[in-house]
Amino acid sequence: MERTFFDVDPRLTEVSERAEAAAKEAFQRIEEITEYNQQKVLSAYIRHQVSETHFVPTTGYGYGDRGRDALDEILADIMGAEDALIRHSIVSGTHAITIALFGILRPGDTLLAVTGAPYDTLEKVIGHTQPCAGSLAEYGVKYSQVELNEQELPDLPAIQAALKADPAVKMVHIQRSRGYNTRPSLSIEWIEKIIKAVREIREDVVVFVDNCYGEFVEKREPNQVGADLIAGSLIKNPGGGIAENGGYLCGTKECIEQCSYRMTTPGLGREVGASLGHNRSLYMGLFQAPHVVGEALKTAVYAASLFSELGYGVSPSVNEPRADIIQTVMLENADNLVAFCQGMQKGAPVDAYVVPEPWDMPGYTSPVIMAAGAFTMGASIELSADAPLREPFAAYMQGGLNYHSGKIGVLLAAQSMLDKGFLNL
Repeated sequence: MERTFFDVDPRLTEVSERAEAAAKEAFQRIEEITEYNQQKVLSAYIRHQVSETHFVPTTGYGYGDRGRDALDEILADIMGAEDALIRHSIVSGTHAITIALFGILRPGDTLLAVTGAPYDTLEKVIGHTQPCAGSLAEYGVKYSQVELNEQELPDLPAIQAALKADPAVKMVHIQRSRGYNTRPSLSIEWIEKIIKAVREIREDVVVFVDNCYGEFVEKREPNQVGADLIAGSLIKNPGGGIAENGGYLCGTKECIEQCSYRMTTPGLGREVGASLGHNRSLYMGLFQAPHVVGEALKTAVYAASLFSELGYGVSPSVNEPRADIIQTVMLENADNLVAFCQGMQKGAPVDAYVVPEPWDMPGYTSPVIMAAGAFTMGASIELSADAPLREPFAAYMQGGLNYHSGKIGVLLAAQSMLDKGFLNL
């Protein structure tokens, strides 16, 4: 008889078996994309002749860091970009995005967000609703926003109208992932449509894509459909659960050069910045990333299938094409949401004994609850779930270093709701 390691109600186990069976076709599609992307990464490593010498640490100014510079070239190759920066010294995805914004925008320019409001953490960076010292607004950069249409999709005519109305628009901002929002994440196909619509009006604007949570989910990346600049975090998809911190930017040579001067100092740019022994984990993480993203996607599909079976709304649905690793579960009220997150915490390899509670998290406008028992603090590629305690009380789940453990975390989230009397089986 097989040993049972977790106390899961047999009725819930039956629902889980049905959910997993319903997810088989989606799993097969994910495996096909994973294999393509893994071969793409492997071929880039071979083509650039990665060797042990690329992992040698540098200190001080970091001049002539061979491994650091080669990894820039490899990432650009993988993403289909002219150039790239990948650094352990970029502290978060928000930091990488901020480098992009301040690297390109100047006083008098307008930043045009064309997928509605960006993540909460960018509000103080932009400064249009929450004034903050050092924000874009304080430096005289204007901000404009185009809302999504009634179908919660990009409003292409409105985007073109906004570009015509303000000749000062210097950058178009596209957020690929949904953030704390129930709108669909943007596929590469949709990003391509936006870029084509922008180019019909303006050839000179910089199209920037916040690529967080979207890397390796599809076969193409935003640079390959015309984005001038993208940015993201290494403790999300492209770090593969191995990178301990860091961020990246990919784009045209001109954009990357401007961003490098913001990342360090004008005139020095990318030439400085010691790797301090981090190169090995960045190389390993990027190499592992396609596989780990595939595992995270399978975990998300399973969660969608399970909670659909339990009667809750989910987005994306089981067989819906995916553009990022985030799975939304509409939990209807605060009690369900808290129970879900507390149960998922019980399936974490680290800090499983901790009971998460809502708190006022810096950079967010509502109390936030987070389930995150990760080897790397805040790593969204490891199984986690978080949400602001506000309507529609949706849990935003992401990650899962491997499907088998991710599945248990999702099951324990459901079990927690059952234990508290919030599920009817």
